[in-house]
Amino acid sequence: MKVLLKVMKAASEPIRIKILKMLEQRVMCVCEIYTVLGIAQSTASKHLKILEDAGLVTSYKDGLWVNFMLADGRQNPYASNLLGNLKHWINEEPEILDLIKSLPNADREIICRK
Repeated sequence: MKVLLKVMKAASEPIRIKILKMLEQRVMCVCEIYTVLGIAQSTASKHLKILEDAGLVTSYKDGLWVNFMLADGRQNPYASNLLGNLKHWINEEPEILDLIKSLPNADREIICRK
């Protein structure tokens, strides 16, 4: 039951749902995520850590970048089930539509050059 609760708690925060919806679109680094969401880097990192601990997100290092993506669900069937369903949920919500529209403007090379 602890694993299920961890997944459900991770998904109970609106910012984390937004992060998951963004990662459905593409792999992103933390700077792209916090820029699109308009939150502090430390806040984005804390949310990503919770999502990663719950098995919803994974990361890998690529040179200077740490890239985040949705987990494949092999390690956690609860996370897999939630991610599978989330792909079909809230896609038409104005907040989510605006978020997805803003993703092409989130370019790590430009953001980190500022």
